[in-house]
Amino acid sequence: MGPIILLSILVLTLLLSVTTVQQGNIAIITIFGKFRRVLRPGLNFKIPFIERVFKKISIQNRSSELGFQAVTVDQANVNFTAMLLYSVLNSDEETIKNVAFKFVDDRNFMQALVRSVEGSVRAFVATKKQSEVLILRHEIVEAVKDQLDKTLEDWGYHLIDLQLNDITFDEEVMRSMAKVVASNNLKSAAENEGQALLITRTKAAEAEGNFIKISAQAEKDASQLKGQGIALFRQEVAKGMAGAAREMKEADLDASLILFSMWTEAVKNFAQEGKGNVIFLDGSVDGMQKTVKDMMALNQLNNNKSSK
Repeated sequence: MGPIILLSILVLTLLLSVTTVQQGNIAIITIFGKFRRVLRPGLNFKIPFIERVFKKISIQNRSSELGFQAVTVDQANVNFTAMLLYSVLNSDEETIKNVAFKFVDDRNFMQALVRSVEGSVRAFVATKKQSEVLILRHEIVEAVKDQLDKTLEDWGYHLIDLQLNDITFDEEVMRSMAKVVASNNLKSAAENEGQALLITRTKAAEAEGNFIKISAQAEKDASQLKGQGIALFRQEVAKGMAGAAREMKEADLDASLILFSMWTEAVKNFAQEGKGNVIFLDGSVDGMQKTVKDMMALNQLNNNKSSK
């Protein structure tokens, strides 16, 4: 065998013993179909013709979109559009072995992953009403992760996130939900309007009550002041009459002159302040005498009460 052939064999053997693993990947080495070891990113060596690269596994994050349907407890169809974000759990040898050998290929793994996510979402939604689903995005994601974390760990994977991008209902359900929302809005508006009307009427009643109370108090105070004024006036008249009576008595004059003077003053005031009103008085001498006698009798009665 010539030197050239030996050199060629040596170069070929060297080339076959060298393999490169890209960053973010791990290579699986097998010997006659049995797992041997893993190769890390960079330049690696293997035994030519005995060791071979079975599979290169990406440990980077991966994503997948999926769409599926679920049914709520009140028999409403819910359509989901979701995005899965997942990755290999870690780069440990046992984890890499699970990723490499649990499934025949990536297609079968993706099918199992998608069906598992769909089943978890359907199981959660089946316990909820249609009106609750739209506000439970976070709860749905947490429920799916709780159910799948252990299973995916056995497969060597980790579910990083599940994004529910779109949640829709059948057209008939959407129309009925819109009617419910509209009726609830009308109900809330009516309740708010009723509350506003109640507050307005209550405030108006309170204001009217306060006005009546204030008016009544003012009227009471006015009447009281008026009564006090009349009482003071009468007291002053009585004092004046008493003083006049004493002076008349000291002058040895008849006190009836005071009554006569009051009678004439009264008639004068009737004429001046009558303002066109008709007032009937007995202006005869007998009528005047009778009136004077009545006033004298009333004055005598008041004097008797005062002396007692």
